[in-house]
Formats: sequence, structure tokens, C-alpha cells
Amino acid sequence: MIKLSEIPTTPPPDADEDKIKDETDKLAERLGELQKVMFAEQKHSALIIFQGMDASGKDGAVKHVFKECHAQGIQVYSFKKPTDEEFAHDFLWRVHQQVPRRGMIQIFNRSHYEDILIQRVHGWIDDERAAKRMKAINAFEELLAFDNHTVIFKFYLHISYDQQEKELKERIKERDKNWKHNPNDWKEREQWDKYMRYYEYAINNSGIPWTIVPVDERWYRNYIVAKTIVTELEKLNMEYPPLPGE
Repeated sequence: MIKLSEIPTTPPPDADEDKIKDETDKLAERLGELQKVMFAEQKHSALIIFQGMDASGKDGAVKHVFKECHAQGIQVYSFKKPTDEEFAHDFLWRVHQQVPRRGMIQIFNRSHYEDILIQRVHGWIDDERAAKRMKAINAFEELLAFDNHTVIFKFYLHISYDQQEKELKERIKERDKNWKHNPNDWKEREQWDKYMRYYEYAINNSGIPWTIVPVDERWYRNYIVAKTIVTELEKLNMEYPPLPGE
């Protein structure tokens, strides 16, 4: 049973920042190579899910980890408040439309897990409905993995309460970050304990396991995400299609 309060949000004490940054650059290059082969082979796809509290670095992870990937084979989708049309359907309807076709990497900046997180924190759904949605999410992800050869990566970006405060204040003070400032983030922060409780529920009840990524130091976040993805994609033994006549 995973308890987030027992997991560090910082790198190991012996982590060498310079060496890890160099290794991360190599991993990003390797990921770019793997993405190109995946796009050419058209046999597999990858779904990358980033979840975490506000200011945990979801945008930054996308920017740094996938910097060597070709734009043709990768897409990013950010899930916001559902539209009226989306509200009129089941909660997975809008999600299913965004899953990757074979050959593609699709990144979810927030995801279908919002429907058992923020909705539960604010009491918009009860425990029974959340449990049924969790069951539906597991079945949905199993379908993607089995029926469309989609490799699913789920990253919980694990930020400390104090680090989040620091990051949110930087959004107010620094010009290049101010566009991200949202006063509602501070209101959501007041619900920290509830969010931790329901994140733990989602993590501990998922069929496909999560990777808990310490993010108080962004360079270590990038390394863990990149290494996790590259390690799993290499297991697919993907190859470019044969030349004519081979």
C-alpha cells in the first residue's frame, strides 16, 4: 500500500546533479529515436499520463523529456473543465477520443483521473460512484493495452507542500511564469490533505501501476520520467519496416 507522505519528494542524497542531467540528455535523444521507429513501424502506441498537484511540473516534464521527439509523431492534450457536450456523455467519452492511434505518442496533461480526484475532493461524486469509475478506468486502460498495443505510463509528480508554495509564489513574481498564475490554485491548495487521500486511492487501486516521481528538483523529475519511458519502450524491440525486396 503506497502512502505518499512516506515517499521523498527530493532526489537521493547521493544523486549527482551534473551527471544526471547529462544522462537525461542522452535518454531524451534515445527517446527521440524510439519515437521515430514507433511512428514508422505502426505497431504500438504510447500513452503518457501526468498527474500532480498544481505547480508540480507537468508542462516542464513534457518540454524537457520529449524535446528530441518529432512533432509528427507526438501529441499533447490538456484536460480542462468538461464542456456541456462532454458533461452530457459518460466521463470517459471525451478521453477515448484523445487516445493514441498506433505509431503515436499521446501525452495527457491531467487525465481521466481528474474525474475521481477533483470531483471527489469537492464532493461532486460520492465514494460509491468513485469506486465504479475506478473500475471503469481500469477496464478502459486494459482495453487500450490489449486491443491497440498501447503502452501506458502513469506518472504522479510528487511535490512537497512547501515546494508547491514556492512555485506558486514564483508565478506571481516572475514575468515568464505569471501567465500560469491562477488564484484558484491557492484555493485548491487548502484541500491538500483530501487530494493526497484520493491520489493514494487512485494509485493503490490502479491495475496498471504508477511511477511516483520526486519533483522538488526538476532535473531529477526529468531523469526519472525519461528513464522509465525509455526502459519500457526498448522492451518492445521495435524495428523500421524492411526495405523493398527484403
